[in-house]
Amino acid sequence: MTSYLVGDTVVLTKRSLRHVLRSPDTIVTTAITPVAMLLLFVYVFGGSIKTGDGKYVNYLLPGILLITVASGIAYTAFRLFTDVSGGIFERFQSMPIARPALLWGHVLTSVVANLISLALVILVALAMGFRTGASVLAWLAVLAILVLFTLALTWLAVIPGLTAKSVDGVSGFSYPLIFLPFVSSAFVRTSTMPAPVRWFAQHQPMTSIVNTLRNLYAQRALGHDGWLAVVWCVGLLLIAYALAMVTFRRRVA
Repeated sequence: MTSYLVGDTVVLTKRSLRHVLRSPDTIVTTAITPVAMLLLFVYVFGGSIKTGDGKYVNYLLPGILLITVASGIAYTAFRLFTDVSGGIFERFQSMPIARPALLWGHVLTSVVANLISLALVILVALAMGFRTGASVLAWLAVLAILVLFTLALTWLAVIPGLTAKSVDGVSGFSYPLIFLPFVSSAFVRTSTMPAPVRWFAQHQPMTSIVNTLRNLYAQRALGHDGWLAVVWCVGLLLIAYALAMVTFRRRVA
């Protein structure tokens, strides 16, 4: 059964990746908004925002990377919605295909597409002056956290992809995820926020993930943010996966 699942997942992932490669503008579009934010905050607002020593682009980049992922998973939900509403999903169900592979193909495609978008954003940040002396091990840790975060949000995106009744419904769910980093330590220090907002910012998942990414490439100690980021990513991944599979079973029942 496992071999069938792996084989079917590989085939369906290749199919989904071909769709992305035939329409590379989706990857570029995913990166446009985060890059525009990066340019805006660094070159327009950056001079008036005080975050301590170092370049503001170094401080800002982790939050922009999370926004990039949040933007990208909207396309995952849309691609799944297109398969479901177009009848292809039902056609696959009538074939001898491992059922979970129908979802895993989209999920793995999301990871690949988002990694490409993240690489584009990092290249732009490097052109803007982002510099780091982080070790290869630290960058691998950054990659691991970003992959976990992408998987968690992608499985969350599966739910509206399966249940939405319209294109607006399937894409709208990502907006809160895109704006959540604004109420975190991504753009400014949380100590500058009013007390109720500061409490929320300090206890929501984006802040610990942003701080961990920032500390990794700044070669600083991770502190409690390190394990909190992992707990948030893994916890969100498990919950999103469980809810997505329940939704999937109801959809194919």
